[in-house]
Amino acid sequence: MAGETEKRKLDHIRICLEHEVEARHVSTWLEHVWLVHSAVPAADYEEIDTRACFLGHEFAAPLMVSAITGGAEEAARINAVIAEAVEELGLGMGVGSQRAALEKPELARTFRVTREKAPTAFLVANIGYSEVARGLPLKALEDLVAMIEADALAVHLNPLQEVVQAEGRPGGPAFLDRLAEITDRLDVPVIAKEVGCGISAEVAKALEARGVAAIDVAGAGGTSWAAVEHHRALEIGDALRARLGRTFWDWGIPTAASILEVVSATELPVIASGGIRTGLDVAKCLALGASMAAMALPVLKAAVRGTEAVKALLRAVIEELRAVLFLTGCRSVADLAEVPVVLTGPLADWRKERVRK
Repeated sequence: MAGETEKRKLDHIRICLEHEVEARHVSTWLEHVWLVHSAVPAADYEEIDTRACFLGHEFAAPLMVSAITGGAEEAARINAVIAEAVEELGLGMGVGSQRAALEKPELARTFRVTREKAPTAFLVANIGYSEVARGLPLKALEDLVAMIEADALAVHLNPLQEVVQAEGRPGGPAFLDRLAEITDRLDVPVIAKEVGCGISAEVAKALEARGVAAIDVAGAGGTSWAAVEHHRALEIGDALRARLGRTFWDWGIPTAASILEVVSATELPVIASGGIRTGLDVAKCLALGASMAAMALPVLKAAVRGTEAVKALLRAVIEELRAVLFLTGCRSVADLAEVPVVLTGPLADWRKERVRK
């Protein structure tokens, strides 16, 4: 019989596939980022170099699959499908929260399958900030990393989801003290990762001071975990949690604004996620200062159709990125940091009010 955490993971997969869970009245604000067209390309199309380096690992393109799932039978199949795809394409992926494997060790294989299917890909282990704040031992975190032979550990920051979720355990500032201990003693880099509400400049500075190696902004405009928990609450008849999820459905810092916040406040490499859907989105994020981009929901929807569907999706995103490089006069991904960028609308206003160089 499935445990509470295992059942919750299955609920999350099902709801993401069956219900509308993306932001409704807020976007990533990437539509307010304009890259200037170059009518004379700087290189032949086939010479465009999409390779990128992140945390000492070389990627065929600056693209990862965000943490999606794990800790349930269906999750093992999804993870295996995604892992096969990123291994072949030279990309990377994160697994979902591994808390379920701590509670029920036999579920470790639903995560371990990623390393079996992707022996050389960049893999990211995952645990929630709430578990860290409550004193999860360093040995347990080392076990999570060893479980998938991870190249990094993501600690996901999901305070809104913890508030809305019926089983949630909202933590507080004690997390930052534990984080400093973990980054100091763990043998792999630690990535601080939001789950759809973005990272502010103030929080980014605090995370940098505690030794994190990178920040995944996971801004508003993509999947809303308040929305996911809203649907779960409706199913179990929890009117209060359903209301909270509906009220905070669109809460957060739009992805483009969060990138500007973090890159202006820290020297850390940034993973841009939260509503990334195309290679054009990826390019815009890199032009704003991100080092990598990541996507989840579109990959989940492809993964239920199999490895070939995931590969087709990721190849299309990479080809779109290549086209942007060509059309902006770039020879490589690194050149995007130097292309002209025009910001308009609310994103330009946000930068004026919030970003301090």
